[in-house]
Amino acid sequence: MSADGTSLCENQFLCSICLDVFTDPVSTPCGHNFCKECITKHWDINVPYKCPNCKMMFYTRPELQVNTFVSEMVAHFRQSAQKKASSSSSKQQVAQPGDVPCDVCTGTKLKALKSCLVCLVSYCETHLEPHLTTPGLKRHQLIDPVEDLKGRMCTKHDKPLELFCETDQMCVCMLCTVLDHKSHDVVPLKEEYQRQKVEVEKTEAEIQQTIQERRLKIQEFKRSVKVSRENAKREIEDRNSLFIKLKEAIQRNQDKVIKTIEEDHRATAKRAEGFIKELNQEISELKKRSAELKQLSHSGDHLYLLENFKSPNAAPPTKNWTEVRVGPASYEGNSRTLAQLLEMLKNETNKLLTEFELKTVQQFAVDVTLDPDTANPWLILSEDGKQVHHGLVEKNLPDNPKKFSTCICVLGKQSVSTGRFYFEVQVKGKTDWVLGVAGESANRKGRFHLSSKNGYWTLWCNNEKVFSSLTETLVSVSVESQPEKVGVFVDYEEGLVSFYDVDAASLIYAYTGCSFTDKLLPLFSPYNNQGGKNSAPLIICPVNHAE
Repeated sequence: MSADGTSLCENQFLCSICLDVFTDPVSTPCGHNFCKECITKHWDINVPYKCPNCKMMFYTRPELQVNTFVSEMVAHFRQSAQKKASSSSSKQQVAQPGDVPCDVCTGTKLKALKSCLVCLVSYCETHLEPHLTTPGLKRHQLIDPVEDLKGRMCTKHDKPLELFCETDQMCVCMLCTVLDHKSHDVVPLKEEYQRQKVEVEKTEAEIQQTIQERRLKIQEFKRSVKVSRENAKREIEDRNSLFIKLKEAIQRNQDKVIKTIEEDHRATAKRAEGFIKELNQEISELKKRSAELKQLSHSGDHLYLLENFKSPNAAPPTKNWTEVRVGPASYEGNSRTLAQLLEMLKNETNKLLTEFELKTVQQFAVDVTLDPDTANPWLILSEDGKQVHHGLVEKNLPDNPKKFSTCICVLGKQSVSTGRFYFEVQVKGKTDWVLGVAGESANRKGRFHLSSKNGYWTLWCNNEKVFSSLTETLVSVSVESQPEKVGVFVDYEEGLVSFYDVDAASLIYAYTGCSFTDKLLPLFSPYNNQGGKNSAPLIICPVNHAE
């Protein structure tokens, strides 16, 4: 059943203009059916001619074809409706509180099925029958039952409100147009209804669109929460792994300290054992000599005593033990050892933190490719845009504003103006190179310094020595070994540009506190070939996330 109580088959016999059962049904060239009078009046008002259903445009007034099939079906439908009305009159519902009662019923009021806007009367199914069968009444406009039909009458002239004043934006009767709304723009109520219906449908469609957008936003928020949950889980796992490694590092260094102390103790004990052994040996010698002297002193033989006792040799030779110490003094060096171990722990912790930091920034890896439009004429780029090296011949290329005219440089196509950005470059086999990022509007013509002052944040390697350019001067950077793969990370909002030795998982250098106002692009310079010494290319590598 439809909303108004009619079945699907009944709706097929309703004109979409008058919303009533077809009268003299005709078909348009686009195949839709209307009452002949309804479509005729509609096209008398609307030029160019357009189908009210499918909106097909006709630039000349179409010829209407009588639809005999629909006419026969409508006639059959009316007969069926009459039979249905007569057979079901006893089954109609009695009007309950809140229902619209039939205005014609006497005695027990039945529930109204429709209200007539022309008669201003509500009808039950039985009393509605004449409006479905009588030709004069069939043209009346029927709507779902409403109680206040008098509210549809002009309170001033007691006439139906069947017109709409566009000037005053109100419903009026025929007399209103002659008296109070004279010379105003007035249209039939049905015409304004159609126009307003379009606006209502448009507004409803906009509301539905807004609802859909809100639902999509909800899904977006839910996805964000899900991603956040997954990220949080991963971060917790990563930090747990980091803390486990830190605990292991602390345990290793604690074991080193304990081992050092125990080794010092064993050395002290061994030394003391040696001293004790030596002292016991001296005591044994002294006891032996003491026994000899005691025997000599008890002898009554004067000649024997004088011949066997020599005063300088009265006691065997012994070591001076006055300054010999064994004890806490031997641990004086442990504080220095502990300080060294703490420094080792600090270095190991910093290395673990840098490894974790590198693993974190690698999550923002971007697939960078070289932009040939920016390449200096001396540079040769690979077809896939992943490698660049210095050629032996300068190419004769037309200049353009994007190209580096003097600096042996090329930019990447990808840019960053918000968020974070990371890429890795292989520099293995090279003695000289420059990597970093450049402002999109930075100068690319003539000679200039690749410095932050000029919109370039770079890391240099010159003759296997690594430098960073802060302003106009090069600042030396200490590295344990020559990097073979360099990672470049940008955090636009934080004003950070960091360079990492990927293989060593160590931070080489970082620009901090930068104020970016321009898009940033990856910068590459393989530097001069130098007779084959520096011929290896710079290679943009896929990022293998650190474990």
